[in-house]
Amino acid sequence: MAAVAGGRITAGVGANLIGQHAADRNQDATVYVGGLDPQMSEELVWELFVQAGPVVNVYLPKDRVTNMHQQYGFVEYRGEEDADYAIKVLNMIKLFGKAIRVNKASQDKDTLDVGANLFIGNLDPDVDEKVCYHKNRDHI
Repeated sequence: MAAVAGGRITAGVGANLIGQHAADRNQDATVYVGGLDPQMSEELVWELFVQAGPVVNVYLPKDRVTNMHQQYGFVEYRGEEDADYAIKVLNMIKLFGKAIRVNKASQDKDTLDVGANLFIGNLDPDVDEKVCYHKNRDHI
């Protein structure tokens, strides 16, 4: 990827949001962006989100087969206040006719909600939700 707008996006964009550089990112200053149209690029996301504050990095994970982004990504800001402001002003705006979602990025497994329910049948009558949770909490 070539440098864009004075070098703000350079080759390897997103590198500190994944892999060995994950410890370098400021998780509290990173927002999740969902519902991105396939036409959106890292450059367009950068240009939009820089309106809310100084952007450090943009990362849109790509499908390994199609090399297209997976319609979500992460934007890292210089500070947590900038990320909070971006959530307030950019959440649910429409791009290419689709509303985007902007939320805090989180690696905290306790607050992760995947939006799915799991049904487990044929359990002993003594097994309730509390027992299931405590037996499986390391996997949730």
